[in-house]
Amino acid sequence: MIADHETLVAIAKSWGLFYLIAMSIGVLLYAFWPRNRKRFEKAKMSILEKDDRPWH
Repeated sequence: MIADHETLVAIAKSWGLFYLIAMSIGVLLYAFWPRNRKRFEKAKMSILEKDDRPWH
């Protein structure tokens, strides 16, 4: 089967949209999953723990 350019573009646009939506949902689930809260809190505060101190 030889597909022409328009067919390949249509397939890429439709499946690319579904792929983008699925990846977005996956990222949102990972970011808001309750088990990951401690990891993100630690990453948020790690910069402040080491470098943001006044000089003595």
